[in-house]
Amino acid sequence: MVKIRRGALYLADLNPRRGTEPAKSRPILVIQSDLLNEAEHPSTWVLPCTTRLAGGNLLRVPLPKGIAGNDQDCEVMIDQSRSIDNRRLIRALAPLPKALLEEVEQKLRLLAEF
Repeated sequence: MVKIRRGALYLADLNPRRGTEPAKSRPILVIQSDLLNEAEHPSTWVLPCTTRLAGGNLLRVPLPKGIAGNDQDCEVMIDQSRSIDNRRLIRALAPLPKALLEEVEQKLRLLAEF
């Protein structure tokens, strides 16, 4: 079983998809607390990544090729937060650099304000 850590990228199989959910095998960023990860919770809160680049904005954080083990330029999709079953995780890639994780966290907080 893959050891799950907050702030790290993993390759996950998100098929089958429903509606506008991202599908296929793609990198995902774990944003769930390590308190749940260490308790071996059966699902994990994640943000999927996409190679359909929209440019930096409130809903995306750019992730250049080679950062944290990704093999293409992509973006973390802040607005596609979801929980996935841990059996969807294929393998660990690498931790996100601190500055990028802080940008993700900041944008999550902005979206949570109302």
